[in-house]
Amino acid sequence: MQIVVGGASGFLGAPLVHHLRQRGHDVTALVRRTAGTGESWWKPSEGLVDQELISSADAVVNLSGSPIQQWPRTPGRKDEILSSRLGATNTLARAIAASRTPAAFLSGSGMSWYGVDRGDDELDETSGPGTGFLAEVAQQWEAAAAPAVEVGARVAYLRTSVVLDRSGGALKLMLPPFRLGLGARLGSGDQYFSTISRRDWVTAVTHVIEGELSGPVNLAIPDDVTNRDFTSTLASTLRRPAVLAAPSVAVRLALGGLADDLLGSLRLRPAALMADGFSFADPGIDRVLRTALGRGA
Repeated sequence: MQIVVGGASGFLGAPLVHHLRQRGHDVTALVRRTAGTGESWWKPSEGLVDQELISSADAVVNLSGSPIQQWPRTPGRKDEILSSRLGATNTLARAIAASRTPAAFLSGSGMSWYGVDRGDDELDETSGPGTGFLAEVAQQWEAAAAPAVEVGARVAYLRTSVVLDRSGGALKLMLPPFRLGLGARLGSGDQYFSTISRRDWVTAVTHVIEGELSGPVNLAIPDDVTNRDFTSTLASTLRRPAVLAAPSVAVRLALGGLADDLLGSLRLRPAALMADGFSFADPGIDRVLRTALGRGA
């Protein structure tokens, strides 16, 4: 297949591109600097991308977007988080819409589409939207793919949970305190923590590219995991204690509004993937963490 990837150098994009090329696909990475071999220049902030490249593609994947973890989320930071996603998505969606044969479009999204805290609710792809800043970002992010939808392209929204791998993302930030025996559950620890190993994220997205799935796709393991489960399993995998607890009040005092992201509860179900026959290599948190830490299955 001819595949174009935006956000190809990131924590998720780089291993996805590598995996797709290993499977024999012809992958072009979109870059904002001078393009080299296997790359194409684009400027999504101005709606610029190689129309001929998009028109010849079988699938286009967009993972571009400014990181959401940085704090504080000032008005300017919030605008960057939103505009970086909308600009990239709309640029590619319009190029797909202008093609004689529209490519499949896999548009990045996040589990925050469902909000920050949905308690014990099981959230599959038919569940309703949530509220809050990140929910609004994810909802507008998906809506920006409308031009591709309107011309009948196959569009899938990648509602990604917390992707774990020691090389980056959330786990890289968590490892130092846990290795010192300072890992702690947050709040009650009963809040659900939806996650997925990076290798399963890559193979799941490849499954969507090569298959026929469209609409929202939850990228999360099928097993229920709470913050308490995650904390104890990570500590056990590292052979370190985890007897500490960070009360909700302390987390909120230390982190302000960012605390809502950590204390909230999202219990995702990967119903679309499971119904389509996808098999997880790491279906439970023990396997996810062993893989993420490079300790085998």
